[in-house]
Amino acid sequence: MILQAIKTSVLKFVKDEDGLTIVEYAVAGGLVTVAVAAAFILLGTEVGNNITALCQAVNNNVAC
Repeated sequence: MILQAIKTSVLKFVKDEDGLTIVEYAVAGGLVTVAVAAAFILLGTEVGNNITALCQAVNNNVAC
C-alpha cells in the first residue's frame, strides 16, 4: 500500500512541469549574474587604466 503511494507521488512529481519554470528562472538569473559580474570586472579594469593615464598625464609621465 505504501509502495503504491510512493510510486504515485513520484510519477506525479515527474509529470509536474511547474518545477521546470523555477529551474529555468534560476538558470537565467545565474547567467545574468555572471554577465553583470563580467561587465563590472571589465569596467573596473578600464576605469583603473584611465585613472592611471590621467595621473601620469598630470605628473608628466611619472609612475603613479
